[in-house]
Amino acid sequence: MALDCKTGADVIKAIKANGVNIVDVRFTDLFGQWHHFSLPAETFDAEEAFEEGLGFDGSSIRGFQSIDVSDMILKGDPTTAHLDPIADDRFPTLAFIANVYDPITHEPYGKGPRNVAEKAEAYLKSTGIGDTAYIGAEAEFFIFDSISYATGRNFQGYEINSSEGPWTGGEVSGGHKVGWKGGYFPVPPTDSMQDVRSHMVRTMVESGLEVEVHHHEVGTAGQAEIDLRFDTLLRSADNMQLYKYIVKNIAKANGKTATFMPKPLFEDNGSGMHTHLSIWKDGDNTFAGDGYAGLSETGLHYIGGVLKHINALLAFSAPLTNSYRRLVPGYEAPVVVAYSARNRSAACRIPMYSGSPKAKRVEFRCPDPGANPYLSFAALLMAGLDGIQNKIEPGEPGDMDLYEEDAMSQVDLVKGSLGEVLDELENDHEFLLQGGVFTPELIESYVEYKRYEEVDAIRLRPHPEEFVMYYGI
Repeated sequence: MALDCKTGADVIKAIKANGVNIVDVRFTDLFGQWHHFSLPAETFDAEEAFEEGLGFDGSSIRGFQSIDVSDMILKGDPTTAHLDPIADDRFPTLAFIANVYDPITHEPYGKGPRNVAEKAEAYLKSTGIGDTAYIGAEAEFFIFDSISYATGRNFQGYEINSSEGPWTGGEVSGGHKVGWKGGYFPVPPTDSMQDVRSHMVRTMVESGLEVEVHHHEVGTAGQAEIDLRFDTLLRSADNMQLYKYIVKNIAKANGKTATFMPKPLFEDNGSGMHTHLSIWKDGDNTFAGDGYAGLSETGLHYIGGVLKHINALLAFSAPLTNSYRRLVPGYEAPVVVAYSARNRSAACRIPMYSGSPKAKRVEFRCPDPGANPYLSFAALLMAGLDGIQNKIEPGEPGDMDLYEEDAMSQVDLVKGSLGEVLDELENDHEFLLQGGVFTPELIESYVEYKRYEEVDAIRLRPHPEEFVMYYGI
């Protein structure tokens, strides 16, 4: 349940009014993982939690501090307080989100993702271009019956089990199965995940999230989409963290497992996190106008900035080696560096469902749900602001089938691997540093970890398919 808290005192009142006996403190690491620790309600000190700060070991969090400067503190945001919908009824739990601070300077930590999102919002206001960036993110995910995976020096493998999968033997769901790339909008019993998704949605609503729609997605084996209503950049990132927490836990409660891994299935659609953004000023949508697809010059220049910096953006928006199993032609994947009204193969789309100026926005289709939402949303805003400030023209729209052979030979494609987009980020990040929103230290730590802990981890290991192709050579 959402709680209308504005101060630490309000949180204390909510604890007493709801019989809370556990207080949970949550924060996000550099790579989007939610972390937490819990306190008995009897010992919870609001002044310490929201003003002085609660200590933790920053050297034990990926990408944060070295051991010689490990002490960090968390200061909670009371407006994020909510009753944990997953907690056992015996342990009513109030949770809130905290920002990371330096204990010596008491300044917001430069590598704290939520701090980055807050600085991006402040930078937008400082430019005079707008006062609010609204984000609507559409995260997709898979619900499987079970998953097993393991890797070592002499073995590796995984196995996915799903009653909906077309590879499944026997009669499941009354014999109704979802075919390859055939999962868009079938009714039950073919859509066997309706009740699981509805359970997720009701839990989200009870937790204060505004849900617009849920449905089965194109991919087989339980691919799902639940769309949240748009909100400010910071709140949308907060909401996405709670969303993922609820999805994974409700799947588990139903004897299933959910994953936001972008491409778990070979030869099937992957999961994206299409991100809609608009910039408002004094209550008006600055993207609405009389240009292409109803966009203003500001909206078109925003697209110009996104397309100019697109490969650097992907380091935050499609940040996994697995992301580039999804970003390939042929699976509705947006790999073409172009913009269009209605064309889903373009990286940027201008939705045309409504003619209202209030609905005018730009959809960036490349992101996937493996992204850290704070960093991905902030980077997307910064790229667009660079386009607006420097009046970057987006070029001609891509209103043809961009996967036709003739068209493909005339367009640019996004880079095809995590290693390549990390190189692009190293070479193109000045736009992110404006207003101190991102710091050089954050980018350096991020690139170093991704390159050595993820890119090399995949690059140096033999792949099972290589044994199929080469063992008998």
